[in-house]
Amino acid sequence: MELGLEGKVAWVTGASAGLGRAAARSLSAEGATVAISARGEEALRTTAEEISAATGSTCKAFPLDVGDGDAIRTTATAIRDEFGPLDVVLVNSGGPPPGTFETLSDEDLDRGLATSTRAAWTMTRVALEDMAERGGCLLYIVSWSAKEVIPGLLLSNMLRPSVVGFAKTISKEYGGRGIRTVCIAPGRIETDRLKELDRISSEKSGRSVEEVRAAAHETIPLGRYGRPEEIGDTIAFLASDRASYLTGTTVLVDGGLLDGLLS
Repeated sequence: MELGLEGKVAWVTGASAGLGRAAARSLSAEGATVAISARGEEALRTTAEEISAATGSTCKAFPLDVGDGDAIRTTATAIRDEFGPLDVVLVNSGGPPPGTFETLSDEDLDRGLATSTRAAWTMTRVALEDMAERGGCLLYIVSWSAKEVIPGLLLSNMLRPSVVGFAKTISKEYGGRGIRTVCIAPGRIETDRLKELDRISSEKSGRSVEEVRAAAHETIPLGRYGRPEEIGDTIAFLASDRASYLTGTTVLVDGGLLDGLLS
């Protein structure tokens, strides 16, 4: 299926590993010119080189901490100067620290706000400088915590839905200008963050990590964790012309994990 991404300019954050990296690779494989950002400059540049070599499309590193609003604006300008106006923006960052109200600090909250809700706000604002007159697609990676509370992940339960509400509102305010917004809510995907959460669960429960994983697999109808590339390919489709009538919604990619009828 031709997705119509050839020649489009895409910006993906949190892209040196995990879901961001997978999304960047899938967009690049479809012919998009991809700018990738993350904090770790060396890993980011290696990722860009590997993606370019694998896909034959341009992928370039633009190091960035998405918790820094001024840096977001500066990076957007650099990408625009290098590649031209943005067509697709994927807002993605590492999940906020796990914990409960008792264990989390005000500093944890501030950092979580900066890298989720605030980052979505600022990246959307800079993207609209290009998209307001020519259209485009804004994508936001959230979590299934936007649909269902996850024990031990208070900040995720609190902040992910705020991004969904933000994206839905933007879809209403800017849909008439040809701008689409879509949130992607992954379930249990085989990433470093999931491995860390499984390790924490193992320590708290006294079970081995293998036992924790096996129990989690039993809750998923497909019987396994998802693969990052499955999220990446979903994102490429959602960003494409083939999804041109899809906006203001949250797409759950969870192997059937959630039970709700509207999930």
